[in-house]
Amino acid sequence: MQYDFTSILDRRGRDAIAVDQTGFSQEDGEGQVAEGFSRIPMWVADMNFPVAPSITQALKERIAHPAYGYFLPREEYYGSIIRWQQVRNNVTGLERKHIGYENGVLGGVLSVLRVLCSPGDGVLLHTPAYVGFTMSLQNNGFRSIHSPLKQDEKGIWRMDFEDMEAKIQKYHIHAAIFCSPHNPCGRVWEEWELVRAMEIYKRNQVYVVSDEIWSDLTLEGHRHIPTQSVSEDARMRTAAFYAPSKTFNLAGLVGSYHIIYNPWLRERVLKEASLSHYNEMNVLSMHALIGAYKPEGMAWVEELRQVLAANVKYACAYIGEYFPGVSVSKPQGTYMLFLDCQDWCREHGKTMDELLAAGIRVGVIWQDGRPFFGSDHIRMNLALPFSLVQEAFGRLKEYVF
Repeated sequence: MQYDFTSILDRRGRDAIAVDQTGFSQEDGEGQVAEGFSRIPMWVADMNFPVAPSITQALKERIAHPAYGYFLPREEYYGSIIRWQQVRNNVTGLERKHIGYENGVLGGVLSVLRVLCSPGDGVLLHTPAYVGFTMSLQNNGFRSIHSPLKQDEKGIWRMDFEDMEAKIQKYHIHAAIFCSPHNPCGRVWEEWELVRAMEIYKRNQVYVVSDEIWSDLTLEGHRHIPTQSVSEDARMRTAAFYAPSKTFNLAGLVGSYHIIYNPWLRERVLKEASLSHYNEMNVLSMHALIGAYKPEGMAWVEELRQVLAANVKYACAYIGEYFPGVSVSKPQGTYMLFLDCQDWCREHGKTMDELLAAGIRVGVIWQDGRPFFGSDHIRMNLALPFSLVQEAFGRLKEYVF
């Protein structure tokens, strides 16, 4: 490969949440890494690869000029997004006016919901669900109305369309959060699924907030289809959110963007986002996006997708062979696994807390899936060098499962 996906980064003392914390804590030393085991970060959605060289180069060039005062976004910033969306997602007709900066996807989601909803209103979302959605809804006075995804006979997570429509009508819902590709299940929705979901939203006058931050990280032939692309009504009914942060591991630089074609909705979202005076672009995050969205960055992403697909293939096969009582639906996108450990816990008389602590004790820093509405689930991050994936699963086989 042309790019480096094998070096093991030492991120200790480099402000990395993924390395310096575990996300899990109990009294009496539980949830701590035992002496003699190195930490393998496999929890928060943070990659452990060096960033694309085109990003580093873009930042170096901007930092070399020693002035960082007030600035205006470059036309190159918007042009980079338009080209990226056209090449990767076959998006046509996207113009600068449709694009708006967001500090983060969750902040953008809330700006849209504050335009569309009143405090106490219900918002539909699928479960399992990204914990950031549910926490943000609760903290801002909205009610989460859950429509559970169901696994079919092949273990693939599917939307329950009848349940979606029933919940929309029962709770008088007019806004839904849609995650595409889905986190934490890793589904890359097929076009017919998107069409049917958007027909339900249209029929019931529901606006859609579509989090598509994982759209670049589809695996093994699966293709992301923008929610806004399936019909003209979907284009006007949906506020979509993207970011280079997941694709290129730039969360620490801050910077996302929305695509909103509907002028009525767009103007009100921009107004709502402006009220705090803090939803402003950072000059370095702008240059990071420009560097990421260069042709070199696109080539880097294609190699990354191959690395992630190989890690996912290895991990799912290993689980099937060595972890009886643990099941996982092979993700079609993202770099996260969502392990169902219910049968294993029952057979071994263990609680989820005990299982989580056992992994962390041997340095496998994985994540409790219960806040994501997986009652007996663990969320695992596979965006790290293959040698570390092998080491982590070897430890789990020897010491945990």
